[in-house]
Amino acid sequence: MTVITDYIATAPESAQPHLKAIYTLAKELLPTAEERISYGMPTFYHGKNILHFATAKNHLGFYPTPGPIEQFASELTGYKTSKGAVQFPYTKPLPEDLIRQMIAFRLTEMAK
Repeated sequence: MTVITDYIATAPESAQPHLKAIYTLAKELLPTAEERISYGMPTFYHGKNILHFATAKNHLGFYPTPGPIEQFASELTGYKTSKGAVQFPYTKPLPEDLIRQMIAFRLTEMAK
C-alpha cells in the first residue's frame, strides 16, 4: 500500500468512490510521478507538485494549481472554485473527462 491508498482507506465511506476514482485517473495519467502526502493531502509530484486532492465533509477537493482552473473556467461553472481548487460534490458524478483534460493541461504547463 502507498501512503495515498492508506489515506483513502481511512477516509469516510461517502468520500471513497470519488477518492478512488481520482486516484485511479491520476495514476493512469501520471505513471512516473511520485506519490506522497503533502500539506496533509494526497499529492502527485514530479520535480514539483502536479496536483493534490483531499476529502472534505461534502466534497472532494481537487488542487491542480491555478493554471488548469483558469484554463477550464467555463467548464467549471457548475462547481465551486477558488484560485487553485475545485470542489466536486459527492452527490454528483465525478467529471472524469474534465479532470483528465485538467491534468493533461497541468503537464503541458509544467513542461514549459
